[in-house]
Amino acid sequence: MDLHHVLGGDGEPLLLIQGMSGTHLSWGEEFLSALQDDLRTVSYDHRGIGLSPAANDPFTIKDLAEDAAGLLDTLGWESAHVLGISMGGMVAQELALAYPGRIRTLTLGCTFCGGPGSQLTPQETMAKLGAAMTSGDREEAIRVGYEVNVSAEFRRQAAHYDSFRAMALAAPAKVATIMLQMQACLAHDTHDRLAQITAPTLVLHGREDQMLPAANGELIASLVPGASLEVWDGVGHMFWWEQPQLSAGALKDHILG
Repeated sequence: MDLHHVLGGDGEPLLLIQGMSGTHLSWGEEFLSALQDDLRTVSYDHRGIGLSPAANDPFTIKDLAEDAAGLLDTLGWESAHVLGISMGGMVAQELALAYPGRIRTLTLGCTFCGGPGSQLTPQETMAKLGAAMTSGDREEAIRVGYEVNVSAEFRRQAAHYDSFRAMALAAPAKVATIMLQMQACLAHDTHDRLAQITAPTLVLHGREDQMLPAANGELIASLVPGASLEVWDGVGHMFWWEQPQLSAGALKDHILG
């Protein structure tokens, strides 16, 4: 599959895997710039999202992991460091399990492994998102998406919303594709296989995450051998958007040592 992707920076190769409805733009310029001083990054659009080909049929998280492996092949990267957030963190888990030799380091952000102890998106959050996405009002969908993805403190500064809105409008996601992504996420379960991950692993999570509670990050870190865990107080789901310098610093420390 010919996935739209964007390369930047120089240094160690880093594959960036976005979450549900996220595009290559969803990383934000500040976070990418902070990474690209030391790393060669590739950000891409999942199938059916952004500028990548349409996705009309159901797919699994494993299918998306195969897409990611195919992108590495296209780039000629035998191995890379990998950051996956939210749904992208689920994809990164499957990628690391299927292709352990291709993962130099693994970073899993604001994500979920399924199985005992995992916590899906709270019903209240899902109800708000569902109503907004099916309202037919794009501005309402963007506004609610923003509210559930960032912390209350971050929302207090109006300029932050303007940046988020511009990003969302630049590459809107189709509701039908988001539904397919949601189905894939609901079926995801690596709980009993995480002990097989061999890559040095860092788990990142915001304590105010309304989408996937921080307990998920704590669980994943307990299941991956030798994993490190950082949970940041006062930070929501999109931690790299709220705290780009902090996030890039943690990631580069993990990758570069």
